[in-house]
Amino acid sequence: MKYLAIDLGARRTGLAIGDDLTGVVTPLKVIHAASESMVLDSILDQIDSQAPTAIVIGLPLNMDGTESSGSAGARRFGEKLSEACGLQVHFQDERLTSFAAEQQLAGSGLTHDQKKNLRDALAAAAILEDFLGQS
Repeated sequence: MKYLAIDLGARRTGLAIGDDLTGVVTPLKVIHAASESMVLDSILDQIDSQAPTAIVIGLPLNMDGTESSGSAGARRFGEKLSEACGLQVHFQDERLTSFAAEQQLAGSGLTHDQKKNLRDALAAAAILEDFLGQS
């Protein structure tokens, strides 16, 4: 199966693409959008161009594994996305994925703005790698 992974954020939403056959996951892009509907439209465009068979959305959990205040919003967005595109949506623990992305970018020589534009796509890739590792 081919998956589109999403790291939802208030300002930026990261996307990554990958499949369970090869296990290869690639950061795709970062969406800068002012509203949830703009994010949804941008993701639907990526679904059209990338043709995934399922979606994986990062689920923000507390460090003890309980759902955080952002979990309900991620689940609600997943329902809207599934209704809009007809694909199955999976949720994956996203704890420490942004930290892992920061670690990847440390010492890269990139500017702060360049790192900011890559971080969320790398976090989405980490979410998908974790999901594929558990499947």
